[in-house]
Amino acid sequence: MKTLFIEREIKYTGEQLAPHWIYKNFNIMGNAIVSFIGECEVNLSHMVDIEDVINNEPIYSKKMLSFIEENFNSTLEETVYKQRLLVTITKELIEKNCPSVNIIRKGDDLFIDNKKLSVSIATKSITSTLIHFGLNIDSTDAPVNASDLKKDAQINDIKQFAIELLNKYKEETEDISLAATKVRGVI
Repeated sequence: MKTLFIEREIKYTGEQLAPHWIYKNFNIMGNAIVSFIGECEVNLSHMVDIEDVINNEPIYSKKMLSFIEENFNSTLEETVYKQRLLVTITKELIEKNCPSVNIIRKGDDLFIDNKKLSVSIATKSITSTLIHFGLNIDSTDAPVNASDLKKDAQINDIKQFAIELLNKYKEETEDISLAATKVRGVI
């Protein structure tokens, strides 16, 4: 698993959740996860979550920490497991940095004091599976009751948090792959 924190701001619109977006834009081939900061505005025409489309619920965040992952050897169900793993590691990292925070996970979403901190989706393309995971940095003007990393989770160095999360996720996924190779089959 290759990782990269992208230094420049990128507005996440949903168009980035596309096969080979990481390779085309950052020359990283193969399974990879990248992270960046920027505004998030996903209108219904780029929405992957059909439930959100049916409910007419576009996504907006004034400033978001986004993660895009692409896998070339995973089923959609395996990718949903990876998505949940990424969300769980994020929760653990926030709890480590701010032990007093009241953070809970419901499926692939995180909430602080019953306010939504994250958005997340896993999907399948013609060549790969993809994940977008976003955490509000500034929840001003969000269309739902939202929390954010700065104010509610007390994470001040967003870049450092992103890099630590990328590294922990990479270590965990690589350790899972290794664990699958060290056992003998049984009959």
